[in-house]
Amino acid sequence: MAKRRKRSTAKDLFDLVAVLPWWVGVILAILAYVLLHRFAVGQVAVGVSMNQIGNTAAAHLLGALAFWGQYLVPLIFLAAALASALKRRRRQGLVASAAADSGGANLRALAWRDFELLVGEAFRMRGYTVIETGGGGADGGVDLRLVKGRETFLVQCKHWKAFKVPVQVARELFGVMAAEGAAGGFVVTSGAFTSEALAFVKGCNIELIDGPKLKAMIDAALPTLGDRTQDQPAATSAATPSVPPCPRCSSPMVKRVSRRGEHAGEMFWGCSTYPKCRGTRALSEP
Repeated sequence: MAKRRKRSTAKDLFDLVAVLPWWVGVILAILAYVLLHRFAVGQVAVGVSMNQIGNTAAAHLLGALAFWGQYLVPLIFLAAALASALKRRRRQGLVASAAADSGGANLRALAWRDFELLVGEAFRMRGYTVIETGGGGADGGVDLRLVKGRETFLVQCKHWKAFKVPVQVARELFGVMAAEGAAGGFVVTSGAFTSEALAFVKGCNIELIDGPKLKAMIDAALPTLGDRTQDQPAATSAATPSVPPCPRCSSPMVKRVSRRGEHAGEMFWGCSTYPKCRGTRALSEP
């Protein structure tokens, strides 16, 4: 049996901040220095009684910890902010690579961890707040948690190159959704799904996204990203169809995938301000 790896407070702190946006880590570093510096330079009263001597010793100890902590804790936060920025840049590179490859070879060649990063970024592009919970291995549990408004959605990433994802995966996700009260869920794979899995999710508010659907999801979101797609090749941008205005509020529209009803799995134009506006258009409409 493999030995369990020991964790440290510094490592836990780094991992916690590294999943946040990089600017959050910078702000935390500044706040940590200001607060700890106040303790480090604070004057400690000298006690006479036994109780006062004990309190004085404790205050000296806290002052010493604060003295070193005012440098170490901000350094951890800044290192985590740098890791977050690098991961963000890597995610954008994965998106650009997937968008530029019409055959899907780049998507299938990804390592499982890069596949999770790509899927997370694809949902960010759709307006979700993404919390990465994976990291336990290629067959971990819930890999991503998505938040939009007051609703939470769960995501399972299955980077299976040669096999179809079976119905058991959708069943397990449905059970976790019920236990956590999630509004919906997604199973995303670079491969395909069995017919049993496709039949099971009908009426379960679970969307199955295979490789082509993931590619379409990324392509549909790219026109709305502005300067976030600077690494996208010009040829891809030129090939992107024009985006129609919403018939209700005139906001730009984005391509979405219907998750239920007789048109489940089909793409359509939806208002980019959803759920504020629920305007839709068929893809065939100008």
